[in-house]
Amino acid sequence: MTTPGKELLFLALGGSGEIGMNANLYGCDGKWIMLDLGVTFGSQDYPGIDIVMPDLEFIEDRKDDLLAIVLTHGHEDHIGAIPYLAADLGVPLYANRFTAGLIAHKLAEEGLEKEVEIKVVDIDDRFQIGPFGIRLIPLAHSILEMSAAVIDTPYGRVFHTGDWKLDEEPVLGVPATAAALAAVGDEGVDVLVCDSTNAFNAEASGSEGGLRDGLLKAVGEAKGRVVVTTFASNAARLATLGAVAKATGRSLCVAGRSLDRILGVARSVGYLKDFPPTVDFDEAMRLPRDKVMVIATGGQGEPRAALARMAADSHQIKLEPGDTVVFSSKQIPGNEVAIGRIMNQLAAKDVLTVTEKQAHIHVSGHPGQPELAALYGWLRPKLVVPVHGEIRHMHEQARFALEKGVPDALIQENGDLVRLAPGPARIVERVRAGRLILDGDVILPADGETINERRKLALHGQISVAVVLSGGKFVDSGIQYRGVPVEDDRETFLEEMNEAAEQAATGKARDRDALKEAIRLGVRRVATDWTGKKPVTDVLIVDI
Repeated sequence: MTTPGKELLFLALGGSGEIGMNANLYGCDGKWIMLDLGVTFGSQDYPGIDIVMPDLEFIEDRKDDLLAIVLTHGHEDHIGAIPYLAADLGVPLYANRFTAGLIAHKLAEEGLEKEVEIKVVDIDDRFQIGPFGIRLIPLAHSILEMSAAVIDTPYGRVFHTGDWKLDEEPVLGVPATAAALAAVGDEGVDVLVCDSTNAFNAEASGSEGGLRDGLLKAVGEAKGRVVVTTFASNAARLATLGAVAKATGRSLCVAGRSLDRILGVARSVGYLKDFPPTVDFDEAMRLPRDKVMVIATGGQGEPRAALARMAADSHQIKLEPGDTVVFSSKQIPGNEVAIGRIMNQLAAKDVLTVTEKQAHIHVSGHPGQPELAALYGWLRPKLVVPVHGEIRHMHEQARFALEKGVPDALIQENGDLVRLAPGPARIVERVRAGRLILDGDVILPADGETINERRKLALHGQISVAVVLSGGKFVDSGIQYRGVPVEDDRETFLEEMNEAAEQAATGKARDRDALKEAIRLGVRRVATDWTGKKPVTDVLIVDI
C-alpha cells in the first residue's frame, strides 16, 4: 500500500509497545500527516548511545505525500528527534507557542533554524492541512501547553490525546473543561487514540496544585542547604518551587542547562512572571545554608547532570552533612540503579533525602483509570486505540475501555498499518518500523553492524594480532588485548596466544584469507579456554 485511498489510516512508527519515541502517522485521500517525532534514551542494549529515534523509512519513501508534522507538546519523547530527522522530511511543523519555542531552541543549537519551518498555532485553534481538519485542545500534563489533536476527515473523527491527565489546579495553563470535552463528544468521536502509561493505576494522577503543601513542609523542615530535583520541563512544578523558596525565606539558585532553557522559553511566552530572581552558584555558597534552595537537574541519575556532580563533589554547589535533597520526581523504570548510586553517595555525606514515598511531593502527568473512564464518558468514542505504553499497558487500557462500555478496542504495535475507516477497524499491513541511533554525530540503524560489533566488544573484549612473514614463513608476532578478563598471568596468556599464532602461521600453505582465519581462530581459542569469552579478534599480516 503506497498511498492512502478513500480511507483513514493510522500507523505508529514509534511509541506503541514502548514508552517514548512517539511518532504517529495518519493517512487520508493520498496524503499523510505526522503527530509528534520523539526520541527514547539509550540503555544497556545500545552501548555508548544516548539517543534512539524512530526509523522513518516508510514515510521518507512517501515524503512527497507528507503534508506536516503536528506536535502535541514539548517533551523529548515527542519532539526530540526533530533536529535530526525533520529537515529531510521538508514539511512545516505546527505547534503551540511554548512547544514551538522549545523546538526553535533545539533547531538553533544544531544550526537548522532556517531549514525547518515552524507554524505557531494558538491554543484551541482550528486549521486545515490538506484533507485533515485539525483542532488542538489543551489538556493538563507535566509540561505547558499539551494539546490533544482532534482530527476531522471525510471518513471519521479521531481524538488523539497525546500525553494527558485531568487536573483542576494545574498551576499554569487552562486545560479544557469537562463541559468542553463533552461538547467534542456531542459532535461525535469515532476513534480515541489514547495514552496508556498509567492504565494499571486504580487512582487518579493527582493535582499539580496539591503539591505545594508537601513541598513547603519538606523544604520548611530542612535545617541546612536544600536541593530540589525535578523534571526540568515541568514549568508548573518550577512555579511551585519558586513560591516555596519565597515562603521559606530562601534565595533561589538554578543548576542545569535544561532548567535555564525551560525557564527562558516559558518566560518568553508569558509564563512564570512571578518566578523569583535567582542567585548564581558563588552567591548560593556564600549565603547561610538555611537561606538557600537550589533547583537542580539530575533526578533520574543522569551522570552529567547537576545533582550527580554535586553528589560526586565536582559541582560548584557543595553539599554538607545535614543538607537535604528533595526528589520531586518519580523513578522512571530503568533508572533505579543510577538514582540509587546518587542516593548512596548523598547518604555517605550524611545528606538527607526525601522522595515521593515519604512526602506528597510528586504527581504523575498521565491518567489513571478514573481519568480514563471520565474521558470515555465525555467523548463516547466508538473505538479506543491504545498507544504510549508497553504491550501490557495497552492491553490493560483496551480491557478497561471495553469494561467501561466503549464498543470496541484495537491493539496495534509499531509498524501495524491500521485502517480506521470505512468499515470495522483492522490491521491491513505490516510495515518496517525500526530504530535509529545517534552515535556521536552519526545516525545509524539500531540493528546495523556498528552497534552489533560494539555489543560484542562490550561483552567479550578485543584482541589484535600482528603476524610478520618473510617469504611466506613465520618470523614474529605481537598481540595486544583490551577488555579480556585476564588480570593475573598476563605474560603466560600472551605467550600461549603467540604460540597459537605461530602454529597457525606455520601450517600447510594456504591463501591469505584462510591464513588470517586460521590465526584468528587459534588465538581466540586460547582466549576462550582461559576466560570462557569469545573476544573480537583482528589479524594483520605483514610481509617483509
